[in-house]
Amino acid sequence: MARLLLALDRSTEDRLLADIVQYGHSVLARLSGGAELLAVLDRTEADVALVSAGRATLSAAVIRACDEHGVRVIALAATDQDRRNAAGLGLLDVIDATAEWAGIEAVIEAGVVIPLRVAEREATRTVSARGTVIAVWGPSGAPGRTTLAINIAAEVAAAGHTVALVDVDSYGGGIAPALGMLDESPGFAAACRLAGTDSLTRPELERIAQRYTSPRGAFWVLTGIGRPSRWPELSGERVSKTIEVLRKWADYVVLDTGFSLESDEEISSDLFAPRRNAATLTALRSADHVVACGLADPVGLARFLRSWAELAEAVSTDRVSVVMNRVRP
Repeated sequence: MARLLLALDRSTEDRLLADIVQYGHSVLARLSGGAELLAVLDRTEADVALVSAGRATLSAAVIRACDEHGVRVIALAATDQDRRNAAGLGLLDVIDATAEWAGIEAVIEAGVVIPLRVAEREATRTVSARGTVIAVWGPSGAPGRTTLAINIAAEVAAAGHTVALVDVDSYGGGIAPALGMLDESPGFAAACRLAGTDSLTRPELERIAQRYTSPRGAFWVLTGIGRPSRWPELSGERVSKTIEVLRKWADYVVLDTGFSLESDEEISSDLFAPRRNAATLTALRSADHVVACGLADPVGLARFLRSWAELAEAVSTDRVSVVMNRVRP
């Protein structure tokens, strides 16, 4: 069941209202436009705002305010102009205004995120005690792995969850300089050393991690190795143990991985030697979701497609989402 705000034209609202009640949802307010919607956001605890996609209702200010309050926006478009307005604002959840409620219900069920109060969230974590791990990967050529990982962490933190952003790149960390943090003592390498001796605890994580405050929420950061020569500290076993401890520490763990998926066993004569790509491969295999990013230009697409086969060998592609950066309008 979701708590809804309705900002629709009256005919559409009247057509859907009976189905909304039948499906068990509650309507907190019935509004006539974007201005009224902005006015009630501070006074309600809604999960979804169902709005008309026209300019009179749907605007950048409405989407920004709903994001700040953790309210998901679903727009109903009656005309091509409505669809262009929603597309120009970057809204993905756009449904035809003539759709039956069953279709709208499917969209709500597929992606509604209901922010929990702190006490409820802690009670839930006491039962499950297992956070969600999201790994961000991309091929060589700077496709935007670090930028994407940072923004995923910030958005999840803005929704009210505890988040740990972790730099797992064994070829040199990029999160610390991107966020303006000191990386003289790499937090992830320190966590891996403690995990190797079964000494990684919550107090230790809070000691070695840095707290980053974004405009809409704060999250923990474990910075990466500053010198690529330190990669032997990130062994597969240590990384695996560290991720398991992080699951119990945060609601979401976002991993910024390296680019290479090459199996080191093929290029090493010592079967027991450390593997440079073990950190990336372990992170991908441990993740609940993998976000694969590439560049939408000829060189970037070629690199992504060539690396896709290696990614498919490393992880099951049914838990991989693809993001292409620098897409021209």
